[in-house]
Amino acid sequence: MSIHPRAGTLATQADLTNIPKLISLYYRCKPNINDVSQRVTFGTSGHRGSALKGSFNEAHILAIAQAVADYRQQAGIKGRLYVGIDTHALSQPASMSVIEVMTANHIEVVIHQAEEFTPTPVISHAIITHNLSAEEQVDGLIITPSHNPPQDGGIKYNPPHGGPAEGEITAWIEARANDYLASQLEQVKRLNYTVAMNTRLVTEVDLIGPYVKDLDKVIDMKAISQAKVRIGVDPLGGAGIHYWGQIASHYNLDIQLVNDTVDPSFRFMPLDKDGKIRMDCSSPYAMAGLLKHQDEFDLCVGNDADYDRHGIVCPGSGLMNPNHFLAVAIDYLLCHRPDWGSDLVVGKTLVSSAMIDKVCAKHQRIMKEVPVGFKWFVEGLADASLAFGGEESAGAAFLRRDGSTWCTDKDGFILALLAAEILAVTGQTPQAHYDALEAKFGKSYYQRLDSRLSLKKKAKFATINAESLQVSTLAGEAITAVLTKAPSNQAAIGGIKVITDNAWFAARPSGTEALFKIYAESFISEAHLAQVLDEATALINHALKG
Repeated sequence: MSIHPRAGTLATQADLTNIPKLISLYYRCKPNINDVSQRVTFGTSGHRGSALKGSFNEAHILAIAQAVADYRQQAGIKGRLYVGIDTHALSQPASMSVIEVMTANHIEVVIHQAEEFTPTPVISHAIITHNLSAEEQVDGLIITPSHNPPQDGGIKYNPPHGGPAEGEITAWIEARANDYLASQLEQVKRLNYTVAMNTRLVTEVDLIGPYVKDLDKVIDMKAISQAKVRIGVDPLGGAGIHYWGQIASHYNLDIQLVNDTVDPSFRFMPLDKDGKIRMDCSSPYAMAGLLKHQDEFDLCVGNDADYDRHGIVCPGSGLMNPNHFLAVAIDYLLCHRPDWGSDLVVGKTLVSSAMIDKVCAKHQRIMKEVPVGFKWFVEGLADASLAFGGEESAGAAFLRRDGSTWCTDKDGFILALLAAEILAVTGQTPQAHYDALEAKFGKSYYQRLDSRLSLKKKAKFATINAESLQVSTLAGEAITAVLTKAPSNQAAIGGIKVITDNAWFAARPSGTEALFKIYAESFISEAHLAQVLDEATALINHALKG
C-alpha cells in the first residue's frame, strides 16, 4: 500500500468527519441483519464499525449490552459492571445506550465521575484490584475503537479476569446480539437514560486517583523523579489526557503536554500513511506532531485514543519501532525486577520481532509465542506466571515490581513510563539500548505490508498450509518450519508463518478490515527483506487463487 502524498501533514476541513451527521445516524440508521457488514462481529478487539456504514448504531449497542447482561447472568457474575469510554464521537452515545440496558437488567454500573473519559488499562486495573478481595466479581465494558478513525466506534467486553474476553465468550455474545438484531430488539430491556441516571444503579467514582496512586507499584516513579527526566506527552486527544497532570503532581515529575486538545473530529491530527485520520501512536505519520518536539525533551511519549498502546520518541532518533521497544523493555525488566521469579515466562505474538527471542535466550527465559490478539496473554498475566506480554502493534503489559498482577489488558501508560524509568536508571535512552542489542545480535529488518482482500479470499486463509505453498526455500534459504498453529499453545493463527534460519514471514487476514497483512523480518539485509516480502506476496496470492 503506497504512502499517501499528504501523510504526516495536518488534517484539512475536507478530511474531517461530519460529527452531527455521525451522531444522528447512530440513532436513526437501522442495521440490515442480512448484510454481513452490518451484523455484530467481534474481532480481536471487540465489535467495531461506523454509524455512517450502518455497522455501529444504537441497535448494535443495545443488542450487545443485552447479550452481555445475559452472559453475566448465565456465568453467575453478580458484581458491578465498570464502563469506560474514550474520546471518539460515538463513545458517549454508546455509553448512554449501555447504561439504559444495564440498569433495566438491574445491573449496577460504575462510571468515572462526571462521565469522564476512562482508558482501557484503568478499567482492567480497577477490575483486577476489586476482584482480589471481593466476593461478588466485577467486569467491564470499554467503549472505544482504539486508534481507528473518528467516524468509527467500538465496544469490547472484559470479564472478571480483567482482560479481553476469550473467543468462546465473544462468540456467545456475538451470536446472542445478532439474534436480538434479527428480532428487532424485541426482548431487549431498556430504561430511559434520565431515569437510569437517577436510580441507585449508576455509581460515579474517581477512577483516576486510585490508578495514579498505584503506579509506583509497577514503575520506579521515584527514580524518574530523582533523575528529573523531562517528558513530553502527546495524548493524541485520547482518554488519558487528564491523567498526566495528576501523575506529574503525585510523583513530582517533569511532564509537559505538547497538545491538550480534545475534539471528536480529531482535526489536530496529522494524516496517517493512507491519508486517513488515525490515532496510531506507532505510526511516524500520525505522530508527526509529537516528533517536532523530540529535541525539546529527554523523552517524548504518545498513546492512542483508549491508551492501550504506546509510542516512544527518543531525541535525535525519532519514533522507535514498536518491536524495538518491546525487546528493550523485556531486556531491561528482566535485569531490574529482582522480585520476579526466574520461572516467569515472556509472551509475544508470532508476528513480533525475533529479536525478542534472542533477548529471552540471553536471559535463559522461556518465550511463549501466541497468535495475534492480547487475549492470549490474559491467563498468564492474571495468575502472574507471565512476566510480560507484548504485541508488535505497540500494545503490552507486565507484572508489578513485586511479581504480582498489575492488569490483564494492554497498558500504554506503564510502557510510556517504563521508557522514562529506563532512561532514569541507566542514563541511556531506549533507542541506545536497542542499538546495543543490535550490536550484540545483529540488525533486524522488519516490515508489514497490507493488501486489499475480498471476503471470498479471506475465507481461503484457513486452508493455507505447507502443502498449499509447495515451496522449500524462501529468499535463498531453506525453510525450517511452516506454522499454522502457534508454538506455545497450538492455537490456530488464522494464517501461516514461514521460517528460515535468518528470516521469516507471516500472513493473516485483518480482523477488522478487508485486508490481509504480511509481516516479515530478515537479519541479513534490507535487500533480503525485500526479497522475502516479494516471495511471500507471490506465494500467498497464488495460494488464495487455488
